[in-house]
Amino acid sequence: MPIVKVIEVISSSEKSIEDAIQNAVTEASKTIRNIDSVFVKDIKAHVKDGKIATYGVICKISFRLDS
Repeated sequence: MPIVKVIEVISSSEKSIEDAIQNAVTEASKTIRNIDSVFVKDIKAHVKDGKIATYGVICKISFRLDS
């Protein structure tokens, strides 16, 4: 039975929430193998001059540990 570990990461994007999530997975994938899923814990947006400047997400990334 595989062991699954969960880490929490914060990511942002100037484009969209979806891009912020993808950035989180892309960066985590640089040092972590076997990523299975990402759970978005929180979403936020920073506003500047009445417009959304950046989107931010707090994600929990799950991955299987090697045997």
